[in-house]
Amino acid sequence: MSGHSKWNNIKRKKEKTDGAKAKIFTKIGRELAVAVKEGGGPDPASNSKLKDCIAKAKANNVPNDNIERIIKKAAGDGDADKYESIVYEGYGPSGVAVIVETLTDNRNRTAGDVRHYFDKFGGNLGTSGCVSFLFSEKGLIVMEREGLDEDKVMEDALEAGASDFKADEDVFEIYTEPGDFSGVREDLENKGYEFVSAEVEMIPSTYTTLTDEDAANNMQRLLDALEDNDDVQNVWHNWDNPEEDEEE
Repeated sequence: MSGHSKWNNIKRKKEKTDGAKAKIFTKIGRELAVAVKEGGGPDPASNSKLKDCIAKAKANNVPNDNIERIIKKAAGDGDADKYESIVYEGYGPSGVAVIVETLTDNRNRTAGDVRHYFDKFGGNLGTSGCVSFLFSEKGLIVMEREGLDEDKVMEDALEAGASDFKADEDVFEIYTEPGDFSGVREDLENKGYEFVSAEVEMIPSTYTTLTDEDAANNMQRLLDALEDNDDVQNVWHNWDNPEEDEEE
């Protein structure tokens, strides 16, 4: 749930331990519950926010039984577990831009935790808007390219309304405008495509490379600490980590 749209980040997510997978399930479960309450009820046919969230859950291998149980519980919960969406912006070591999206039932606890992580690992929490101008919001659908024809996927994606298409040796990346994301994802889903990930992301316009080993280690620790917090839904950053490329 972190990083930018490079396949190695997604690959790292897929290879996470069972404990980390349980955390991902918890975070997506919270997002599903909020989508039911704020998006217009438990029926994905009339709640596009929920429909997108279900697609994200499936891409992260959340079992259908879990998804249905969370939706059913959220629909009957009334005012229980009210979560608030709060976005924090700041700088990691050596000025790496970081955006932290949270869903919390206690804003004081979450703000204290996020500030603590930034301080502990050589960064600092900034004010709203201090780094978001370095990112643009885009829908991103990622598919494994094995067994797929590049020309056919590109044609289907552009026909569905995608704004850009990129191919590398492992995956196809399909970009959309945020407002077009649901329609493009649904169209491709109906054509039988399966996704490694499918969500609206914050894509950085420029990247920062950390040459200092201590700064790179602290940046990784900052990301790990943020991702380990149940209130944190997504972490977007513009750190270009060459070691992840080397691991592949």
